[in-house]
Amino acid sequence: VSLPNYTQLCVGKPKILIAPGSSLTRWVSVSVRGLRGLSLFSSSESSSNWSKVVSDAEKIVGYPTSFMSLRCLLSDELSNVAMHVRKLVGTQHPLLNTARGFVYDSKNNLQMRGLIVLLLSKAAGPSHAASELLTKDMVSGIYPSQRNLAEITELIHTAFLVHRGIVNLKEWTVSDGPLKDMEFGNKMAVLSGDFLLANACTGLAELNDTKVVELISSAIADLVQGIYYENYYNVEDGLGDGLGDGVDTTPWEDQAFLSHGALLAKSCQAAMQLAKHDREAQRLAYLYGKHLSLGHKLNSDLQPFVKSRLGAMTSFSLSAAPVVFHRQIVGKEKWHQQLQEAKTLRNQLDYSKLLAAVKSEKGVSLAVDLCRYHSNRALEAIQAFPSSEARSALENIASAVNKF
Repeated sequence: VSLPNYTQLCVGKPKILIAPGSSLTRWVSVSVRGLRGLSLFSSSESSSNWSKVVSDAEKIVGYPTSFMSLRCLLSDELSNVAMHVRKLVGTQHPLLNTARGFVYDSKNNLQMRGLIVLLLSKAAGPSHAASELLTKDMVSGIYPSQRNLAEITELIHTAFLVHRGIVNLKEWTVSDGPLKDMEFGNKMAVLSGDFLLANACTGLAELNDTKVVELISSAIADLVQGIYYENYYNVEDGLGDGLGDGVDTTPWEDQAFLSHGALLAKSCQAAMQLAKHDREAQRLAYLYGKHLSLGHKLNSDLQPFVKSRLGAMTSFSLSAAPVVFHRQIVGKEKWHQQLQEAKTLRNQLDYSKLLAAVKSEKGVSLAVDLCRYHSNRALEAIQAFPSSEARSALENIASAVNKF
């Protein structure tokens, strides 16, 4: 990253100066180098389409959301944390990849949640119940409190990304690098994630709206519960195995909503609450966030299956939607057999064999249909809002989830 003598960044009203040679400047420079795949969509075509949709949407809300949480990230407290994170450079601890995502976002658009909150806020506009004095504070059709909510949403999401990067030391092997590096990295992941979450909670209290606090607090609880379920279910047993021909997608949807959808859905609802919109507007905003999140997750899960060629080296999660649905179709016994056949002599999975097995059944096509269903439901929810540039951008984002 090439930084001038002093880089001035505007986030909301305050201006933040990054001094050359400061610990955070060095951390930004180090963190960007060697960036590995953080992209939401693996194919260049899908990634390009998604990036254009998001870039157009950012122009509507007034500024890029890539640096939405910089006020927190450039604070003195996190600068001290960054000095310690630099010690992880050269190790394989996943905290480094997460740190890179803080400052590098031009192609990957990781901070989608804040952008959706801002677009919905602009699309809905001021409510009839809002006072004239409150309306005067709007910038680009968005209340300051709604912009603060968008930042809070991103901080919470980032905090959980950091916490999820903690390495399970019970599964540590020599190939992962020195044990002391992993232990130190885990301590920094806990500290950094807690710091971000604490800042988010402080900002949440400053919104002075008890219903918004209740909504976002429940979203944090949902995130914790969703991550717990992900770790609780054994990948060989999975969700609802052995259902034969009938595939029940509800268990996967419920779990995916907790870990990937609740934060966005409830943040969208909270944005309507801050503008004093009625319950129906809040319900529709919630539905848009919910269905967009689930469609987005399905699209991400589907990438290895719709773009990869048979025999190609492709890894994927065994909790991905196509795999979960495939397990239900073939049943528990056959799934265990396929897992054993895909294991190498070193007891590691040969993902190309497992990929072929999953593609041979209807799990992939079922996931594609479900992705289109949630994309269409998101489009339906947004139609009740007035026609505007912001609504068109939200429609484009929901449609982009459908592209493979």
